[in-house]
Amino acid sequence: MRNTMILWVVMLLIALPINAQSLENIDEIAPYSEGLAAVRKGSQWGFINEEGTLVIDFRDDVYSSQNADASKSDISGIGYPMFNEGLCVITETIEDGVPVFGFIDTTGAVVFEPQFLNIYPFHNGYTTGVLFDKTFKGKNEFQLKIYDYKFFDVMLNTSGKVTDYFERRDYILLTLKRYEMPEIRAKVLHVGVVAIYNPEQGWKIKKVQTKN
Repeated sequence: MRNTMILWVVMLLIALPINAQSLENIDEIAPYSEGLAAVRKGSQWGFINEEGTLVIDFRDDVYSSQNADASKSDISGIGYPMFNEGLCVITETIEDGVPVFGFIDTTGAVVFEPQFLNIYPFHNGYTTGVLFDKTFKGKNEFQLKIYDYKFFDVMLNTSGKVTDYFERRDYILLTLKRYEMPEIRAKVLHVGVVAIYNPEQGWKIKKVQTKN
């Protein structure tokens, strides 16, 4: 009986590594950021923790780009998924395939639905971006839906709130063939201090509240 018990324990110990979680057929592994690393299967990205456990399942909306420009600090500079102050960029397309961006947290929950045409990384809990706002106005005589489109430079925080609206933006075309990602005309200089650019007036400095 004692020999049978020892044999059973030995077989169990041998079987444990085989049953441990493993990820296979991974196409790409990004560097760790804030304790998580993005892993890609096909067009989907998931995230593993420092023990190699998949903690955010594979999904289609995590943003990455093979054409990233490392000299840029906005969306254009993001090559692979990474967390910044607890948030990672996700994306979807609107209108004629124009991309908009939002954020998930380290649990995979959506903090900001994709609604920004461009955005800077968060710093000290805040960042700025170009917000796309689409409001349904009604239908015309042909029963086609009519929308009002507005664009603003805004400030937002990591809690999921747009805290300030700055300049309203015009002349942003949402047709992919003519679309150019707009530059962000508001920059957080320091906690509570934002620089806002107007093409006709240049830069101005504005003090803002930074309570979440």
